[in-house]
Amino acid sequence: MAYTHLPHNHGQNVEKVLEHMPSSEDCIQVAEVFKQISDGTRLRILWLLCHCEQCVSNVSAAMEMSDPAVSHHLKLLKKSGLIVSRRDGKEIYYKLADTETANLVHRVIEQMFKITCPLDK
Repeated sequence: MAYTHLPHNHGQNVEKVLEHMPSSEDCIQVAEVFKQISDGTRLRILWLLCHCEQCVSNVSAAMEMSDPAVSHHLKLLKKSGLIVSRRDGKEIYYKLADTETANLVHRVIEQMFKITCPLDK
């Protein structure tokens, strides 16, 4: 992205910074991930799925919510790429996606809440 002239020169060489500015599309993708984890229920569901693979019914019971309500949250988390699913017969199981973004979100959640991953003990 080329910026040839800014209206004010504050002596900070901002042109060099602007050369590395993420694209609008990249920022939209990152904002979508933050949007998904900005909901407390989705954050709790994601935390659970960071530690174990679960079916909708188990997630619903853990969250004390209905299956349809949890399914809605799972659909959004899956669309954002943070979780993945697999079918085994009639059951669909969900877990954290094995991506750099999903793993980073997991680490951030752990640090922010000072939660110790039970699998790390």
